[in-house]
Amino acid sequence: MLFNSFSFLVFFPVAAAVYFVAPGKLKRLWLLAASYYFYMSWNIKHVILIIFSTAVSWTAGLLLVLFSDCGCQRARKLTAAAGIVTIFSILFFFKYFNFAMNNISLLLLKAGLPVPDIPFEFALPAGISFYTFQSAGYIVDVYRKDIDAEKNVITYALFVSFFPQLVAGPIERSKNLLGQIRRTGSSDAKLFDYNRSARGLVLMLWGYFQKLVIADRIAVITDTVYDSWQIYGYVEIVFATAAFSIQIYCDFASYSVIAKGAAKVLGFELMDNFDTPYFSRSMREFWRRWHISLSTWFKDYLYIPLGGSRCGRLRQHRNTLITFLASGLWHGTSWHYAVWGAVHGIIQVIEAESESFLEKRKLTKARNSANTGKQNLLIHKSFSYRFGQTARTYIITLFTLIFFRAQSLNQAFGCIRNIFLNPNPWALTDGTLCRLGLDAAGLHVLALALAVQLAVSLIKFLRNETLDAFLSRQCLWFRWLVIATLFAGVFLYGIYGPEYDESQFIYFQF
Repeated sequence: MLFNSFSFLVFFPVAAAVYFVAPGKLKRLWLLAASYYFYMSWNIKHVILIIFSTAVSWTAGLLLVLFSDCGCQRARKLTAAAGIVTIFSILFFFKYFNFAMNNISLLLLKAGLPVPDIPFEFALPAGISFYTFQSAGYIVDVYRKDIDAEKNVITYALFVSFFPQLVAGPIERSKNLLGQIRRTGSSDAKLFDYNRSARGLVLMLWGYFQKLVIADRIAVITDTVYDSWQIYGYVEIVFATAAFSIQIYCDFASYSVIAKGAAKVLGFELMDNFDTPYFSRSMREFWRRWHISLSTWFKDYLYIPLGGSRCGRLRQHRNTLITFLASGLWHGTSWHYAVWGAVHGIIQVIEAESESFLEKRKLTKARNSANTGKQNLLIHKSFSYRFGQTARTYIITLFTLIFFRAQSLNQAFGCIRNIFLNPNPWALTDGTLCRLGLDAAGLHVLALALAVQLAVSLIKFLRNETLDAFLSRQCLWFRWLVIATLFAGVFLYGIYGPEYDESQFIYFQF
């Protein structure tokens, strides 16, 4: 059941209405039943996996508390390790088994050895990468004693399967979401709140605008070029990659915004997953603003346990490379995703070394001349300097996205080769860009929609306010004008596909 499907437009009001009228003790049980129904709409058999993952991580949490009370530290370590290995084994089996076997078969073939037949292939269960990470994070949090283990299995099962963020995140932390679920139905928990629900619906409407009006429309350009990349030159590939940067941001951010809005209607606050990442002035800042729930998960549960930055520079860089390589493979079972992650890791290392060198150089100049130091400080605060840093970061991001969007390493390197060896600047003026899948009317709609997206992004970047918070402080006529504009855009200019078939969100494949 996709957010942009008619089924969800029926499901969500019913789920919310019953939740608000249900007695306190039944609220969690109803949300759990609704979440499982939501998940089973993809494949009813896959619900067994999420139940098993829930049972393993919940049991591991209880055992960790038991062994902690007994003072059995070795048993605690074994329990945590066993729980994490078990739930990650499920992820490996369904997501990476075929990838591993295909690569082993390729190596055996090159070595002239017999290649075993793989008699089966598994479909990737929806959301498995997300709820596996959420369950593993819970085990680590209980092991570190950051939270108390949840004794109520209904409460914990709802934490793992909460339907707004179940399939594509954000990957919630137990300290945030689990505590809110525990308060569900209690005397101090708020029931229906008009203002809160109105703000949640505004967020959902904005998410639908990003998905249907921007992401699905600009995807036409990206698909046209990348599906026939061999015939295109520098201008088309760069243009399509820039289009993809907008597509993937609006597509994934839209899911997170709709999830956050739906949760807000029900009285839950999910974490922000994006914070205007294309305004970043460095790639390190970019990863603090892009897919925040995943990047912080890798930081807290992989990078820091490896040693983080509390070790020598070489080990610190090694930890960075391992973390980003793992992030690349999390996104997909193909080597072009691994290369994408590795390239980001290398860029992080280069930036860290460059910043260290420049910092030493600044200190030296400041000691030599106080006036020079003040002048450099003014230059670094200037608009032109900051704009140059932002532009540089965006260009680097575009380069890495070639590996992300390509279907294989051969295609990625082929696109890069065309960029450097097939220049065609005349494509900027001969109308080529208007023949990449969208007609003039479609391009005009896209341009207006992107202007709206830029305005909302500037509000977030300059005022640190989401659209719902910004509108809540405005005049009534302005609020309704914006809402009516967004609704009209979704209704009149949304891309619904042939026979109004909903299109899948990009991150569902991960």
